[in-house]
Amino acid sequence: MEHNKLEAITNLFEGKEIRSVWDSEKEDYYFSVVDVISVLTESPRPRKYWNALKTKLDNEGSQLSSKLGQLKLKSQKDGKNYLTDVLDTKGILRLIESVPSPKAEVFCTK
Repeated sequence: MEHNKLEAITNLFEGKEIRSVWDSEKEDYYFSVVDVISVLTESPRPRKYWNALKTKLDNEGSQLSSKLGQLKLKSQKDGKNYLTDVLDTKGILRLIESVPSPKAEVFCTK
């Protein structure tokens, strides 16, 4: 995935930071799920929202959770690295489609 594609995705999130990591071997980005959830839902507790959504998706038979990975990403709060749920570009697009949010609807129509 080219750098300008990453820029297009992050622009859709209104300039809010979405932590991401480039995997040069797979030539794809991995995005922090909690960051995406935070921007789409504006939830004060995006981790809790993600846990509930993940459970719902599992119960519905979604394969999205099987595509989840975890990477150590720097926390926006204390600067320390913590294991964080991440999805590749395709996975993050599927996640966006699963979130009931006006922001997600605008994104999915582009």
